[in-house]
Amino acid sequence: MSTPHKAEVWFAPVRSVGKKSLVRRAGGLLDHAGLRRAVSENDLVAVKLHFGESGNTGFVQPIFIREVVARVKAAGGKPFLTDANTLYRGERANAVDHLACALHNGFSYATVEAPLVIADGLDGRESVDVPIEGGTHFESVRIGSAAVHADAMVVVSHVKGHEATGFGGALKNVGMGLGCRSAKQRMHADFKPEVSAEHCTACGRCVRSCPVEAIAIGPDRVAVIDYEVCYGCGECVAACAYGAIAAQWKTTPQAIQEKIAEHVAGALSGKEGKVVYLSFLTNITPDCDCWGWSDAAVVPDIGVLASTDPVAIDQAAYDLVVEAAGLAGTRGESSAAGEDTFLALSGIDGTHAMAHAESLGLGTRRYTLKRVD
Repeated sequence: MSTPHKAEVWFAPVRSVGKKSLVRRAGGLLDHAGLRRAVSENDLVAVKLHFGESGNTGFVQPIFIREVVARVKAAGGKPFLTDANTLYRGERANAVDHLACALHNGFSYATVEAPLVIADGLDGRESVDVPIEGGTHFESVRIGSAAVHADAMVVVSHVKGHEATGFGGALKNVGMGLGCRSAKQRMHADFKPEVSAEHCTACGRCVRSCPVEAIAIGPDRVAVIDYEVCYGCGECVAACAYGAIAAQWKTTPQAIQEKIAEHVAGALSGKEGKVVYLSFLTNITPDCDCWGWSDAAVVPDIGVLASTDPVAIDQAAYDLVVEAAGLAGTRGESSAAGEDTFLALSGIDGTHAMAHAESLGLGTRRYTLKRVD
């Protein structure tokens, strides 16, 4: 009987016995994980990251991203930083505000030496419908077009807790992060749009965006939806500039994690052997980096991981946090070493995404941790 395959996950602990920079050691992990095999000469390489909201401090800082950019260039690639617009109407719901927020948080050509491209365009509707196989929820998913058309990708993730999924790592960064705005709506809820007459201006953008012609402007100058035709794609939410068709958030933790994994399948389609993951287990906050603030880290800084397997790197990150004791005075203080800190924080089992991604053939939860000092 053969032994099941284990993925390699490379690990650089925060402490450096050789007094080497964590920035350089994080970049070195990419080389260990196989960046030069993933990137070919003149490849357009999407560096998928989270630019953070204004006021948030949890996101991976530009000094690390500049090192990633330098490594991609050394491998012969042409890197660009990217993320897709948000569903909620904060500071990153359109490309203009999104880029302004990124610049405010220190991401610019001057600081990272690469251009910034918002994956799903000006208003979150530039996407590609990518077929997937074996999905429980979707037969196809809509991914930001810049990410789809890139030749290769480096996924830079900040590991943290999450109020809706329990855990945020590489899978969430790719699946939710690269889904266009309407895709984010489909992940967050089993969606049927509702129109607020108070906010509707009868501009017709929702009418033009609907792929099945389920929306019309009624005689009272308010958009009307034919629910016999509507199939809940979410395009009208992305199109409405006035918040008259509001985002919906009602779903289950297991369903949203499965939907995220299925969007990962779409984002990775056609990039077999062309994606490397770098995950930071530092400043491990209890909530998403989409908030305009950051709570105290719940466990001590651990280090950085790299792999070509998105499932394995998330499982390794999860396990390393569980092994750490919670910090006194934080929301993680009640978690002893060996207890599930993420479950304690949110009450949500954050491993469903890993299990579903594994069932889709995106990777394995079995891994070998290879330490690099």
